Amino acid sequence: MPRRPHHAPAALLLPLALLLAACSGTSSAGTSVGGAGGGTDGKGSLTLNVGDQRGGSEAVLRAAGELDDLTYKIRWSTFTSGPPLLEAVNAKAVDIGAVGNTPPVFAAGAGSKISVVAATHGTAVGEAILVPDGSPLKKPRDLKGRSVAVAQGSSAHFQLIASLEKAGLGLKDIEVKYLQPADALAAFTGGKVDAWAVWDPYTSQVLRAGNGRVLTDGDGVVNGLSFQVAAPGALRDKKKSAAVADYLKRLRRAQDWVHEHPRAWAKVWAKDTGLPYEVALDAVKRTNGTRVPVAVDRNAVASEQEIADTFTELKLIPRRIDFGDFVDTRFNGDLPPSTSKPRTYGERTNREES
Repeated sequence: MPRRPHHAPAALLLPLALLLAACSGTSSAGTSVGGAGGGTDGKGSLTLNVGDQRGGSEAVLRAAGELDDLTYKIRWSTFTSGPPLLEAVNAKAVDIGAVGNTPPVFAAGAGSKISVVAATHGTAVGEAILVPDGSPLKKPRDLKGRSVAVAQGSSAHFQLIASLEKAGLGLKDIEVKYLQPADALAAFTGGKVDAWAVWDPYTSQVLRAGNGRVLTDGDGVVNGLSFQVAAPGALRDKKKSAAVADYLKRLRRAQDWVHEHPRAWAKVWAKDTGLPYEVALDAVKRTNGTRVPVAVDRNAVASEQEIADTFTELKLIPRRIDFGDFVDTRFNGDLPPSTSKPRTYGERTNREES
């Protein structure tokens, strides 16, 4: 019998519990308007409505100084996860927002009006199947007959399916516990499930807390892509389309800034989300700081099509979709291909991080 996993100090787990609770809801958490310098007096009369999550686009753009000279206003709407953000895009309440690799597939399957307009490619080592430290499980095949917690329809859901397939198993070979992250955290730390399929920064939190170890990760199993998804109506508006183009360029510069200033970004991210700084830095090293802006190209579409077909076969998406129908490539420019190698973390000596 495996020993019961020990509990991390409450002070360490509480910030994660709050973040997990925020990421498991289904509605917008609030809105704010920012213009030049992030204030309400931005130049111009155009307002770009941007969907965001805590510690997301607004935080990184502000940290990188990319909100200092806007010629339009940004109205930020904070959402608890990708699916409700895309619901807002479909409802024309949001012009553009950032999500992972799986929410666009489900939105497309539901017939939502969305357009994938930009992508980043990073390492997938933060996408992990975790087991308690004392677990006897040593490899993915050992999951046969075991209980695994996962958020249904999430990127971790596909990573679990792909990892099982690589090990010669399927969902039928395990006991799947469809739990939102907050409930999955409680089940995992309480010894109620044998494993948990999840993503960063939750992977980093569990490892830093000493509550578990990685059985396997998504490296080489999932595509490591994240997307910016826009409302087709906004793209048909000439002025808003120009603002979207400018916004995407700022995000690309901000991602470069994260790579060059990982510690500075970890401090901002920790403050914005309530995560301990050490956990935020771990997640930057493992996942967040590895991202490279890439083109939404044929390979990206094919990779997403594989995800869509997988969930269609499992009857989690009601109909087969052609993912390419939900892609707009006008902003690709001279970006590198989606298969470009992610960045690797290296120690920095910038004065800003000392």
